Amino acid sequence: MPDLKPMGFGEILDGALTIFRRHFLLFVKLGVATLWLPVALEIYIQLSGGQQQHVGLSFLSNVIQYFAGLFLTASAIRVISDSYLGQTPQLGDALSLGASKIWSLFVVGLAKALLIGLVAIPMGIAAAIFIPAMVRGGGSGSAVLLLVLAGIADAWLMMFIACGYAVTTPVVVLEGLNSSTESFGRSWNLTRGSKLKIFGIFLVTWLIVFLPVLVIGALGGFLTVTTPIGGEVFQVVAAALPVVLTPLFSCVLTLLYYDLRVRREAFDLEMLSQQLTTLDAR
Repeated sequence: MPDLKPMGFGEILDGALTIFRRHFLLFVKLGVATLWLPVALEIYIQLSGGQQQHVGLSFLSNVIQYFAGLFLTASAIRVISDSYLGQTPQLGDALSLGASKIWSLFVVGLAKALLIGLVAIPMGIAAAIFIPAMVRGGGSGSAVLLLVLAGIADAWLMMFIACGYAVTTPVVVLEGLNSSTESFGRSWNLTRGSKLKIFGIFLVTWLIVFLPVLVIGALGGFLTVTTPIGGEVFQVVAAALPVVLTPLFSCVLTLLYYDLRVRREAFDLEMLSQQLTTLDAR
């Protein structure tokens, strides 16, 4: 791998794809090791009536997958860091690093989800109250426009906060913090002035990683009506696909973190090596 350097939008995506291809089998093993439970739950849900029949279990599956994804990213950071340092990444080392940070990742992941959720809740409540009233009463155009603008503003605020706290996971994994919650301030400082770039990178990555899952799942739902067996096959594939594709998102997030640190702190391979050495010594 080349030396750490500032990277543009395309360079981050290209670098992530290069690392993903180079260590594809290892990333698949990480995906299986970290995501097997939520994937198994999702497959069970899809084959036994769908989300409408298992609302609670589906919610639980999504929650587990969220935190398992944090574990996966923490493990993937070790693979990517070893690759940059010219070392051969090992599955055991990657999982060990992820496991050592599991509690901190849980605390930060929960706090971030609650924070973004608190921003979304008021708009959801307002929509639930006012939209039915507008429909029944034939609400004025100005009221509808006001509600739409409020929704856009709320979505913008959610995205702004999410981008500001985008690199909390790499911060928790690689940096020696006194408290895991310090990762919020650290991430906010690193992402200052770069939130639009972060949003664009995450949007493209989402399309690459998660859009195929949605398309294949929707196709499976459509085929279930005419060809039940074929539909079930597509639904199983859609449920299992995150095992293969989610590590790519972890690669993008890690390279984005490297880029932000290089730009603000002249982060280099020597500093990265020192941080990994410190983690191994603990």
